[in-house]
Amino acid sequence: MSGEVCVHTWPCSYYLELDKRWVPGKLSLTSCSLKFVADEAQETLVSFPLSGITAIKKEASHFVFSSITVLEKDNRKHWFGSLQPSRNAAFSVIEHFWRELLLSQPEAPLPATKGKELTGLMACSQKRLEDTARVLHHQGEQLDSITRGLNKMESDLDVADRLLTELESPSWWPFSSKLWKMPSETKLKGDASTASPKTLGKEGVVVRIPAVVSQRTASHVKPGSLTVLVSGLEIHDSSSALMHRFEREDVDDIKVHTPYEISIRQRFIGKPDIAYHLISARMPEAIPVLEVQFSKKMEVLGDALTPSSTKTSSPAEKGCSMWHTASGLMDRAVHHEPCPGSQDGQPLQLQTTQPFISEGDAQELRQMPLQLLRGKQFGC
Repeated sequence: MSGEVCVHTWPCSYYLELDKRWVPGKLSLTSCSLKFVADEAQETLVSFPLSGITAIKKEASHFVFSSITVLEKDNRKHWFGSLQPSRNAAFSVIEHFWRELLLSQPEAPLPATKGKELTGLMACSQKRLEDTARVLHHQGEQLDSITRGLNKMESDLDVADRLLTELESPSWWPFSSKLWKMPSETKLKGDASTASPKTLGKEGVVVRIPAVVSQRTASHVKPGSLTVLVSGLEIHDSSSALMHRFEREDVDDIKVHTPYEISIRQRFIGKPDIAYHLISARMPEAIPVLEVQFSKKMEVLGDALTPSSTKTSSPAEKGCSMWHTASGLMDRAVHHEPCPGSQDGQPLQLQTTQPFISEGDAQELRQMPLQLLRGKQFGC
């Protein structure tokens, strides 16, 4: 359990059944387990895997104090009270990871074959090649670090330039850059905003994952989903209603706190920034895609690295899969091929007179998965 990544920690109290008293401490959640550590002795009073939980409920002790109860398979019941910042916030995150773990299916063991010895030799050769790849990757880490620093500086300069442009060019200024937009460009943007969400989803969705969403404070969270599109990001609530949409150029920074927790922000001058905090058990599936689309705006905090348990395939296979997916997506977006949901082979009627994205943008997006493949094929 010591090797697992801590997703979140809440100050709370745990009820000791034998001593009939509440013990203050901290409740820690990882991707596969839940444990409580007392503040005084700094010892773990209780620890159990999420797979051994049969029920998680919100209850009240003595009909007054709000608490969370966890029931294990052996009918052992645990009480956690005085959760900070709120009981609802802790319950939503714990229940999300518990349900996602129950829905995930374990991999079936591979049956033994006659070529077992040959497979063993191939595995040894693969291990030697992996060791060589690790050495080559280690030699290129310094150059990668310099590139990330330059990209971060370029991203900060772009944000500063946009904010300074807003200050230097007010809406009433006759030479503002906003007045140089062509009428066709304005009309195309308006048509895209009023288009059907289903049409945009079939044409531009790269990945969609369930998540626990909070906007301003950690005490106000709600279940929802994160959708990564070719043209930006969308955040929906549990009823699939759109909460906010980030265009690609509007995203100023994406911070990766843990492999399961990120925050997205758009900066403004003269009004509050728009920021969303998302926690999801399937976040490791979306982080590689975000690295491709927002490589200059991604910031990894601390040791927020994707755990090895989420890597079920080699980096080359993942890169090839993402390459084929993105290429097919770009081809449909540019050439307007019929969507799978059309009937009798006829394309959907909701289409604009201009391409969904320009040919230049499509060519740039086709190169992104190839760059990811080249950067990840020597990864550990």
